[in-house]
Amino acid sequence: MIKILVIEDEVEIRSNLLELLTLEGYNVVGADNGMTGLLGAFEHLPDLIICDVMMPELDGYDVLRALRQEPKTIATPFIFLTALANKGDVRQGMVLGADDYLTKPFTRADVLTAIKSRLQKQAASQAQLLKLQQEIQLFREGLSGNQVELLTNIRQHMKEAATKLEIVVNILKALPPSEQRERSIALVQNVCASDIKILSQIPNFEYLLETTPM
Repeated sequence: MIKILVIEDEVEIRSNLLELLTLEGYNVVGADNGMTGLLGAFEHLPDLIICDVMMPELDGYDVLRALRQEPKTIATPFIFLTALANKGDVRQGMVLGADDYLTKPFTRADVLTAIKSRLQKQAASQAQLLKLQQEIQLFREGLSGNQVELLTNIRQHMKEAATKLEIVVNILKALPPSEQRERSIALVQNVCASDIKILSQIPNFEYLLETTPM
């Protein structure tokens, strides 16, 4: 069952939301101020949080800021309840990581639509992440011992090549046009050529030889 945390200091609004969401089949938890709400979020790890902006102890912005600093709640969908409707307030919440705003007074449809939208987007993001993780796992399982060794060698080679390129670039910047400068340019080209050569040893990397500008 989907769990929703409602953080609201006004008793009537909090009670109405808890009743509405319970009737809709959600598992709900209530908190009467920002501090208890923050502690409740860490304890219950809800699937979605509805939070008032202006509250005692800790306001909604501080609650959101704290949640986004914790790995377990960094991506929890978060909906603000507010009587503040100016663009500056909305922008501040969005910058902190809020997903949506509900302006008081709101209707039953407003609440349910916002919740449904946020949960659908969260589910889609989780599905994409799971698919990516599965693809990575399949890729790893499909690697032979020789391929793993090759990729390790490539990673080390590229680190060394980057260091070499940085040195050469610094030399070029310090030199006026001259024969020595041309030799340095030739050195850069040689280093790049060796990078492409080692990448071409991996299947599906051959196209780099054709598409990489020389």
